[in-house]
Order: sequence, then structure tokens, then C-alpha cells
Amino acid sequence: MKIYTKRGDEGQTDLRDMSRISKASPRIEAYGNVDEVNSLIGRVRPTGYDDVDEWLREIQNHLHIVQADFANPDPDEDDPVIRSEHTAQLETWIDAVEEELEPLTAFILPGGGDSGARLHHARAVCRRAERRAIVLMQDEPINDEAVAYLNRLSDLLFVLARLVNARDGVPEENPTY
Repeated sequence: MKIYTKRGDEGQTDLRDMSRISKASPRIEAYGNVDEVNSLIGRVRPTGYDDVDEWLREIQNHLHIVQADFANPDPDEDDPVIRSEHTAQLETWIDAVEEELEPLTAFILPGGGDSGARLHHARAVCRRAERRAIVLMQDEPINDEAVAYLNRLSDLLFVLARLVNARDGVPEENPTY
């Protein structure tokens, strides 16, 4: 398979159902931002922590499903879609991470060690992906669970940033006002 097709040279791309759409459409913007989150998570791995790395690998697979979900305006029942079980898995991981962390009592500045800072960056881009998905949702029907997944994922990325920073012995910093 060739990597280039020249089909996008005029600003159009194919959706999963092979319909053509502008590369500037809210649908493409939504799944393009999800792709960016996925790429940033790929930059985090390996963190040096097997549990975190395994979760991040699974999240990257989930994000491919979110992209397929957003790229398909009319999914069939056997097409890949994000389901409530995916979001519930994130909640289970959040709960497990929070058991290891000191409770959060104030806002913190994003940053820390290399892995922690990269996770904070991925979290911020995940929030953008969620906002773009909401814009899409206002114009076209999409899977609501994919939006919930992105919301929960940003929460998980936040606590994972805190976790790897804590494990690395990097203290959290609070903003000053």
C-alpha cells in the first residue's frame, strides 16, 4: 500500500464510509485532535512504570477507536465504537491511582519531570479534543460515549501526571496569585 494517494491534494479526505469531506470540517478537526493526543501519549511511553505504560498502551488503542468512531458518520453495528466499558475502565484506573496519591488540596502547575510534564501536555490537548468533539456534536450526531471517554481520559492523564511525578520524587508546585 502506498502512503500517498494524492486524493487529499485539493483539501478533501475520505470518511470511513468513503464519502468525501473537507479537511477543515469539524469532524476532521475532532479526530485530528484525538490523533494528536494519541501521538503525545506515544511520546510519554516508556515512563519507567510498567502499570502506567500498560494503561497508556491500552489508551492508545482506545483512541484509535475514538478516531474510527468520529470518522464514521453512519456506523454499522459491527463498526468500532467507544462504549461505556471503555470509559468505566478509565474510571477504575483513576480510582487506583488516587489511592496512591496524596489528596489534591489546591491547583497545581502542569509540569514536573519529563514523563509528568508530557502527561500534562497530553491532558491539555485531550481537553481540546473534547471541545472539538462537542463542536461536532452540536452539528452532527456522534457517539456521546466518545465525548465522555475524552472527558474521563483528561482526568486520568491529570492523575497519571501527578502519579509519575510523585514516584519520581518531583514535588508539585502551586500557582501563586
